[in-house]
Amino acid sequence: MTRIDAKFADLKAQGKKAFVAYIMAGDPDYETSLEVVKGLPGAGVDVIELGLPFTDPMADGPTIQAAGQRALDGGMTLQRTLDLARAFRETDDTTPIVLMGYYNPIYSRGVDAFLKDAKEAGIDGLIVVDLPPEEDAELCLPAQAAGLNFIRLATPTTDDTRLPRVLQNTSGFVYYVSITGITGAAEAQATDVGPEVSRIKAATELPVIVGFGINTPEKSRAIASVADGAVVGSAIVSQIAAGKPVSDVLDFVRTLSDGAHSV
Repeated sequence: MTRIDAKFADLKAQGKKAFVAYIMAGDPDYETSLEVVKGLPGAGVDVIELGLPFTDPMADGPTIQAAGQRALDGGMTLQRTLDLARAFRETDDTTPIVLMGYYNPIYSRGVDAFLKDAKEAGIDGLIVVDLPPEEDAELCLPAQAAGLNFIRLATPTTDDTRLPRVLQNTSGFVYYVSITGITGAAEAQATDVGPEVSRIKAATELPVIVGFGINTPEKSRAIASVADGAVVGSAIVSQIAAGKPVSDVLDFVRTLSDGAHSV
């Protein structure tokens, strides 16, 4: 059982919904990023999604793209991202970390070396948005063999024909993308999301967590009410981009987590 599996089992036993927070590793710099990550569990975050900076983030909107560029400009690399996770693990051995990004940096490092290093750094799961199910042998299956969850995205265009293929080797949880398009492009609507979550849950026992387009406590609550939890990324990254003190960023995160947990 991974930390992700244990976290969702614990939340289920408590009858609670999950709150997942995304931040870009190294944004605006390594030290500030680590301070934010270390503060997330205390702000009510159940699972941390740690963005891996990449030069061509095709699924991300301007907010996340800019965060990735700031991190890269500051010298952030895959190695430093793993170092950040390792530093977090020095004081927190329970909060799950999902590394979210693109395949190129992993491929460049080498899959076997990456999986070994990620596991040792305390990474629990992977979301690699540009590897479809047809490429499961490339990373998904080796990752699961190494004890890492491989989390797949389902979208509004994932129809009943495609869904079984998407779910086939998914573990940890299913990430439902609430909108068509890039991150931060539109607001999620619970009335649209609810039936889609029900459709996915009819095909899997995994938790279904909804992300994209969630930017307020009210929206976090509304989405969590029709899913197993909510993910917020761009809204948090925007706080960091605005130069807010870490304490203010974490206070904002706490309002979002309170929204999800109030269901």
